[in-house]
Amino acid sequence: MKFLIAGAGAIGAYIGARMARAGFDVTLFARGPHLEAMRKHGVEVRSTEGNFQARPRVVASLEEAGLADVVFLGVKAHSLPQLAPLLKLVLGPDTTVVSTQNGIPWWYFQGFVGPWDGLRLERIDPGGVISNAIDARRVVGSIVYFSTEIIAPGVIQHTEGNRISLGEPDGGRSERCRKIAETLVATGLRCPVSARLRQEIWVKILGNASLNPVSALTRATLAQMLRDRGVAEVIQNIMLEVEAVSKKLGMELPVSVEQRMAGAEKVGEHKTSMLQDLEAGRPMELEALVGSVVELGERVGVAMPHTRMVYNCARLLGESSLAAAPTVKPA
Repeated sequence: MKFLIAGAGAIGAYIGARMARAGFDVTLFARGPHLEAMRKHGVEVRSTEGNFQARPRVVASLEEAGLADVVFLGVKAHSLPQLAPLLKLVLGPDTTVVSTQNGIPWWYFQGFVGPWDGLRLERIDPGGVISNAIDARRVVGSIVYFSTEIIAPGVIQHTEGNRISLGEPDGGRSERCRKIAETLVATGLRCPVSARLRQEIWVKILGNASLNPVSALTRATLAQMLRDRGVAEVIQNIMLEVEAVSKKLGMELPVSVEQRMAGAEKVGEHKTSMLQDLEAGRPMELEALVGSVVELGERVGVAMPHTRMVYNCARLLGESSLAAAPTVKPA
C-alpha cells in the first residue's frame, strides 16, 4: 500500500518516520522550513524509547505526491478546511482517509444512529467544505494517544505514549482497518481497532475541552493544574458539562470524570498541545477542542456555563497573542 501523510507536522512526521524506518512506502507532504529540513536531512526523532533517523519521501505539493491508497490527515483541525478541497489530487476510487484530528471530527454525525444523524458543526466544518470534499465512505477514524512536538525543523520530540486507536465510524470491523492497523503495529506502535470509537472520542474530549484551554490560561502543566484545588474544580466542572453533552447523544463513557482527571495527573509535568501552540505563537485549536463542544451543547440543549466562560477567556487570549506576535517581513 502507498501511504501519504497530508500535513506532516509533529504527529504526521512521527508516524511517517516510523513507517519509513519499517520499510513502508510513505510520502510526507509538508511546507516551509520543516519541509526543507526533512528533504535535506530526513526526519530526526528524539525519544526516551530511542532516537532514530528516517528518510521518507517528502513533497511540497499534493500534485507531486500522486495517488495514495491511504491518506493520513496530519494537519490540525483548523487547517483541514483549507486542505480538504486539495485532496482530490491524491484520492483514487478506493483511497481510505484516516482522520487524526482532536476534538469532535467533522465526520462524527455522518451515519449517526438517532435524531442527530447528518448534523454539521459550523466550527468544525464551515460551510460543509470538508464533508463535501471527503466522501463519508472513505473515512476511518483514529484517536492519537502520544505526545510529539517539532522542536526544530525536521526534528520531532516524542514525549510519551505509543498508541493510536482506529475504527470505522459505524463500529464495524473492516479489512481496511485491519491492514492499516497491521502496518502501524509493524512500526512499533500499538494500534487497537475499536468498535466503539465514538465513545472513545468523548473520553478524550473530556480532557481536550477542559485541560487544554485551562492550561493556556494558566500556563501550567497537567500535574500543576490538577494538584491545585481551585483549578482542578474548574476542570471538573467543565468535564461534567462535556459528559452531559455526550449523554444527550446516547454515549455511555467507559471512565468517570474522576478517573479521567486522575489519569491526566499521572502524566505529570506535561504541557498540553494548546499551551505548546500558544507559547510558539501558533493558532490554538480552540474551536475544534472547545468551541465545537459549546456549539453542540447549544444544539442538544445542555447549558455549559463553565465551559463557555473558559472558552471565551481562551479565545480572547489567543486573539491577543496572535495580534501581539511580531510580523516577519519577507526577505
